[in-house]
Amino acid sequence: MPSGALFDLGWIPRRRRPATARSVLAGEAAAEAARKTSQEVEEAQAVEEAPTEPEFPVVGDTAAAAFFDLDNTVMQGAALFHFGRGLYKRHFFHKRDLARFAWQQIYFRLAGSENPEHMADVRNSALSIVQGHRVSELMSIGEEIYDEYMAERVWPGTRALAQAHLDAGQKVWLVTAAPVETATIIARRLGLTGALGTVAESVGGIYTGKLVGEPLHGPAKAEAVRALAAAEGLDLSHCAAYSDSANDIPMLSLVGHPYAINPDSRLRKHARAHGWRLRDYRTGRKAAKIGIPAAAGVGALAGGAAAAVALQRRRR
Repeated sequence: MPSGALFDLGWIPRRRRPATARSVLAGEAAAEAARKTSQEVEEAQAVEEAPTEPEFPVVGDTAAAAFFDLDNTVMQGAALFHFGRGLYKRHFFHKRDLARFAWQQIYFRLAGSENPEHMADVRNSALSIVQGHRVSELMSIGEEIYDEYMAERVWPGTRALAQAHLDAGQKVWLVTAAPVETATIIARRLGLTGALGTVAESVGGIYTGKLVGEPLHGPAKAEAVRALAAAEGLDLSHCAAYSDSANDIPMLSLVGHPYAINPDSRLRKHARAHGWRLRDYRTGRKAAKIGIPAAAGVGALAGGAAAAVALQRRRR
């Protein structure tokens, strides 16, 4: 040992170099992961402790029922559009009628309003098609048209909602501006309870070309639901209603469980503002389409006829 040296410090390890950028990054990443994991655990515990949402529909609630709009809610497109295609195919009306029907349909698309005078023209044009025909004849044809054009257009998601109500022991009704005969066929094919629809006058089983009242549209739907609920002894606060259109806000507002299905922009905005539940079973381009304007009502029949003619011309 050299003179004057009290200790030999050679065995002490040399001090490590300062942390590199990579080691700093590793440490920060570990800390962030630990913090994130802790948050996830806390969130999971909060979910477990939160009260669960009540089961709906409630099994065995005999005071409850469900009311479903038809067009673009249960079925893609308008029932009258498809029904019109089927009637044209069976020669119920002729090409000379198409100019009048097409103009009425174009008016509704461009004007976007429910002018009473034009609504009456549309209604009378549609009713003239079935005037003098037997109700039984239209019912039989309606069965065929359902198989040809409608069955494949039922939204599976909405169908599952209706089935959930049926499985809970509740009645399920369609509520639509389509003719009650057409609506009844669709309801039966889907296994539903029945249908509320526009009633065309008939005498001795033959259509007179007149309506009983007016098309079941907008506020009239709400009145139909209210009347049926009273007759069936239902508690509307227990009931559910489903629709795609802002025109059905009166009906949706009646029940305790309103749902916006494939909603148009006005209904989507209203549903969000009022905390209503939304379901959208459309994808891509389908979600951007509202379909045949609800304002057209029975005038959608004209659109179906025009579509049929266009298809026929393409095939020639």
